[in-house]
Formats: sequence, C-alpha cells, structure tokens
Amino acid sequence: MGIKDDAVEVRAQGWRTLAALHGSIEGELEKALQASSDLSVVEYTVLDALSRQDGWHMRMQQLARATALSSSATTRLVNRLEDRGLLTRILCADDRRGIYTELTNSGQELLESAKPVHDETLASALEAAASVPELEPLVRALGALQRV
Repeated sequence: MGIKDDAVEVRAQGWRTLAALHGSIEGELEKALQASSDLSVVEYTVLDALSRQDGWHMRMQQLARATALSSSATTRLVNRLEDRGLLTRILCADDRRGIYTELTNSGQELLESAKPVHDETLASALEAAASVPELEPLVRALGALQRV
C-alpha cells in the first residue's frame, strides 16, 4: 500500500466514522421525536427550516436542499405534512411556476413542543458519542463549529 492508498483509506475511515456518528444521533432523535411528537427527523427538519425563514416560507427547491432529499421525496413529504395541517403551499406572486411552502400555526406549535425534546436528545446523544474514542474527535469538532 502506497502513500496515495493510505490517504484514500484515511479519508474512507473518516467518512465511515462520520456516518457512524450521524447514524447514532439520527436513530436517537428518530425515537425521541416519534415518541413525543409523532414526527420523523426529516419532518422535524422541514418544520425547523421553515421556522427560520423570513415570513416562514421557502421554495420547494430550497426545502429539498435543506433536507437533502430529492425533489420527488420532498414533494411527498410536503404532501404528508400539509395533510396533517402543519404547513401549506402558496403560489409565488412573481413567478406562477414557483411554489412556496409555509409553516402553519399548528406546525409552529408542534415544532415548539418538539424542540426541547430534539435539543435534549441531541445533547445526550453527542455526550454519549464523546465517550467513544473513535467518535470523540468528531464530537469535539462539532463543538468548535458552533463557535465559528
């Protein structure tokens, strides 16, 4: 194995470690959010992303990027959340092809009740991950990112 191969393996190992941390945290969040609010992690992410927008709306393409989903998966997700009365879609006044997604009052209320569970679960999952030697450097790096 040459130096170039070693570098590839180091990056691959880093990616596997990051994926392990992500999977662990996402699994804990999924259980906690389902139990407390009947929300999946990606549904929570949509509500959270919409709540951070000026006027609480986003174009569907922006929402797809924020959730790392395909356009079709985002449409299905928005349909489910709209059926639950948590968000609504409105046509863009400037571009009739554009569709905005906006949080409803019910969506905002559900997000506000789910946020403490999300935040506490995230903190707990990160604390647990920090005790695993392979994951601790990544957890430390996440903490450093918050200060930037």
